[in-house]
Amino acid sequence: MINRIGLIGMAVGNGNNESIGEIKGEIDVSQDDSDPVSSIFLYHLFKWVVVSPLLHTYFRGRIYGDRHMPRMGKVIFVSNHASDFDPPLVANCIRRPIAFMAKEELFKVPVLGTAIRLYGAYPVKRGKADRAAMRAALGCLAEGRATGVFLDGTRRSDGRIHSPKLGAALMAAKSQAPLIPVSLWGTHQILPKGAKFPQPAPITIRIGEEIPPPASSDRDELERVTNQCAAAITALLDLGR
Repeated sequence: MINRIGLIGMAVGNGNNESIGEIKGEIDVSQDDSDPVSSIFLYHLFKWVVVSPLLHTYFRGRIYGDRHMPRMGKVIFVSNHASDFDPPLVANCIRRPIAFMAKEELFKVPVLGTAIRLYGAYPVKRGKADRAAMRAALGCLAEGRATGVFLDGTRRSDGRIHSPKLGAALMAAKSQAPLIPVSLWGTHQILPKGAKFPQPAPITIRIGEEIPPPASSDRDELERVTNQCAAAITALLDLGR
């Protein structure tokens, strides 16, 4: 399941004005401030039985900055992305369920479809990920939940930020949810080219200080906040192990 599920990595039409305009005004973002009980249960089950033991033993994981993590309320976690292991690692470290998207086909698989839906996933159709993911993510934020976004919208072999997209900033502007930068150091070495099994690469996860949402959905403001997120993640990555 891990290699086919990801946090929301949205380009939003690569940030062009037309695509951004199509999404504005589509979602009511009034806050409910709660996570489904089933999602909380499965989150803790998966965390303590699978992810946390692997992170702290096999990957010798280190976590810094947990004081920056809000325990409740709407929030958007933005991070770099290098590995299919990144989604559960981020979710493990923030200590609460995080909304993520999964390919629509996975929800048709017996047992798996039900499990990932209860864990917080929602289906996204191929070729329509930008707008569908944005609407679903805003719906989760309206319920007071945490949402995850890969700032580049895709995996990078070196784990660095190369071309940050405006999706996270637009989501924050629309929902007025704060953004929390997260750096994943070392995850690009878990499955290097040619490897058939996960390697015991040392991993360090750092959580940065809260970044306020954009004051508006104007492109210049979205770019300013996006660049601020990218700079924060890069600075955390540069701290190394």
